[in-house]
Amino acid sequence: MPTVRDPASDLQHALLSRLKLRQLSLLAAIDRHRTLGRVAAEMRLSQPAITKALREAEDIFGSRLFERTSRGLVPTPSGEAVLHYAQRWLAELEATSRVLTSLGAGQSGRLRMGLTQQVPQRLLSSALTHLLDRTPRMAVMTREGTTDELVAGLVARELDCAIGRSYDGDATGLVQEAIYEQAPCLVVCAKSVKRLSRGPLDWARMAKLDWILPPPNTPMRRTYNAIFVGAGVQPPLPMLETTSIRSIEMVLRTEPNAVSILARDVVAEMELSGNCAALPYRMSWNLPPVSFFTLKELEGHPMVRSLRSAVTETARSMQGTAA
Repeated sequence: MPTVRDPASDLQHALLSRLKLRQLSLLAAIDRHRTLGRVAAEMRLSQPAITKALREAEDIFGSRLFERTSRGLVPTPSGEAVLHYAQRWLAELEATSRVLTSLGAGQSGRLRMGLTQQVPQRLLSSALTHLLDRTPRMAVMTREGTTDELVAGLVARELDCAIGRSYDGDATGLVQEAIYEQAPCLVVCAKSVKRLSRGPLDWARMAKLDWILPPPNTPMRRTYNAIFVGAGVQPPLPMLETTSIRSIEMVLRTEPNAVSILARDVVAEMELSGNCAALPYRMSWNLPPVSFFTLKELEGHPMVRSLRSAVTETARSMQGTAA
């Protein structure tokens, strides 16, 4: 009786026996530059050598990975699939090399942590102190971004964990735990508080001010737009779109009609400068909770587990103080 061949098993065998990391690096470089000439210059090889290497990679995968267009070399659907995994493998290799380098330098390892701008200072301090006050010391890399950007970094294996807002999108293997609730408040220039807080909260009146909002298609922008819509008001066209606390503070300091929505505890930290202040209105809703993120494959890692316990304990203490 003839043996039934499994094409997927045959391809897996070809990848295990023939595929080399330099070929994955080549495919990633082609995707970045989209021209073989630029790839050849980066890799310090001749263009014919790059062309030959691409053909070898396509032969291994059994598919055409790029096609020539007026925009240069563009990945085919098979190329997109290969690049998705190639970039993850290369990111894992880069992370491994840095961990080994840190261990060789006498450190206890390396952890890559993502943070949103609205993580309270006390929570940030707790996380960094936990990581840095170790013997031997841990090497730490931090990256700031929106929750969507941090989740993308986790999925791409560019981050090990993150602290951000709760995420309602679809990300394979993502694990998140809500650790801290934050109340929202309206924040304005300190000199404008008396003028802008006359009367009850009126969202129609507020919408006419100069708004500072997060960029479009971010979780917080969607939340704020829903608040205006729920109040029967068209969401305002913002004067500034940013998640940078420094940028928000600067504009609030100089623009008398500028307003934004931030977490009350973050605004309390901003108020210490005397330039910004919260309007005396209480919202009937909470911000999406601050959450700890990692991947399923990393949640049992000793350093990730230890950090999650530390920030969760700090968040519990902060919540009790605020209550």
